[in-house]
Amino acid sequence: MKKAAVFLADGFEEIEGLTPVDMMRRAGVEVTTVSISGSNDIHGSHDIIIKADKLFEEVDFDDMDLLLLPGGGKGTENLESCEKLLALLKKADSDKKLIAAICAAPRVLGRLGLLKGERAICFPGNEKYLEGAEIAAGEKAVISGRFITARGMGVSVEFGGAVLKALLGKEKAEEILNKVQY
Repeated sequence: MKKAAVFLADGFEEIEGLTPVDMMRRAGVEVTTVSISGSNDIHGSHDIIIKADKLFEEVDFDDMDLLLLPGGGKGTENLESCEKLLALLKKADSDKKLIAAICAAPRVLGRLGLLKGERAICFPGNEKYLEGAEIAAGEKAVISGRFITARGMGVSVEFGGAVLKALLGKEKAEEILNKVQY
């Protein structure tokens, strides 16, 4: 069974975080929502409180196949300021794990230099932070090597489908997309 960690920070965009969680769980992926804030209660960008499955310190990331970062302006700022997460992303890159980010969150990967030579997309205005990436202008969600990036909340289902395709293959992704009437 594939395993994924979805990192939640205060100010995250709820739809961007929960849509891929829902779609991965429908597909049989063992998903752990992970708080980086020291509390299981995470305040989304639209005042929706989400209870994360575990705190960062409680998770063994070595057996994770995919790490996912939802966006949201304040949420992304909180992800960027979390040194333990940044170190984990660098390690995940060197371990050749899948890494996904949507909206403003791809800038976290860009600032770490992880997107050099990859195609990527993000929320408009954040492209300057995708250091060394080829901007996939006009695309909603992009798979490039081990990286999955997407534009924003309005393409959360496409993002979830791209995550499933990268993690489980095209057939499973299409099966889930059909089940959710995409």
